[in-house]
Amino acid sequence: MGRTHAEGWTESKATIAGFLGSTPEQAKPLADMYQAQVYSDFATMLADVDVVDICTPTHLHHDMVLQAAEAGKDIVCEKPLARTAEQAQAMIHACRTAGVKLMVAHVVRFFPEYAQAKAIVAQGDIGQPAVVRLTRGSSRPNKGNVNWFTDLEKSGGMMLDLMIHDFDYARWISGEVKTVFAKNISSKHPDAPVDYGLVILTHHSGAISHVEGSWAYPPPMFRTRFEIATANGWLEHDSDKSVAIGLHLHQQETATTDVPLPSSPLSESPYAAQLKAFYNHIAHDAPLPISAEDGLAALQIALAALESAQIGQPVTLTPPPEVQA
Repeated sequence: MGRTHAEGWTESKATIAGFLGSTPEQAKPLADMYQAQVYSDFATMLADVDVVDICTPTHLHHDMVLQAAEAGKDIVCEKPLARTAEQAQAMIHACRTAGVKLMVAHVVRFFPEYAQAKAIVAQGDIGQPAVVRLTRGSSRPNKGNVNWFTDLEKSGGMMLDLMIHDFDYARWISGEVKTVFAKNISSKHPDAPVDYGLVILTHHSGAISHVEGSWAYPPPMFRTRFEIATANGWLEHDSDKSVAIGLHLHQQETATTDVPLPSSPLSESPYAAQLKAFYNHIAHDAPLPISAEDGLAALQIALAALESAQIGQPVTLTPPPEVQA
């Protein structure tokens, strides 16, 4: 992800100052590629930069964001914002107190199909979402002998690390979530990487979202899909199909008309788009498409899904206490 973000930053007017990895040897190839410095520790890096982009494992986000905020640096932090809601609230508080900007990198909001579907819904012509179905599946991430993804205490597992993309999108489309009910199958055996979750979200708007996630696919498979059903029709996207989005409108009771929507050329990666948005937010005070509070809300949904799967009962979400500076 650090490599992906570095490439994205080159699409902005920012200058990449340097890289920090688990070891200097890990950071050196990227530093050489972008003619940047290799840093041996985070504090030294913070002294030299204006913005820090944190692409480390989830359990490290909290401490690094607090350090960056104390140093007065604006921050991009990969999703999930933190491992716990308490950590995320502390991070937001620290950034507000320090007067620094914090963006959570929920990149799905910048994928053209997802952004286009949101724009169509926001126009209001097809009505408010009633049922949303979101699917995301891949192989289990493999980081060698020390795979933090498979450590539930560090990553939260598939339901937190992967499904949080679609929890955020469901909330973006249908509004605040009231209850979360989840079922999952998870195997901790390295030779049987079966990870699957199905989560039902009920929204205060009355909409229902069905969110499905999996790390059970064989590599290098990666699949995404969404359906958004409204009173006047439904939108669909399937990564396996050539049409970016299908819009199906009810013309009469017995017939529908399929209106394929043209796909915008992907002139830049969604990762570049999100980093350019953050750059413009810092440099030109442009609106930011996603707030740190959005990252906290998505995290709370994911944590509620983990709890529901464990206890076998729906979990009711309560609004987080207001984070005050």
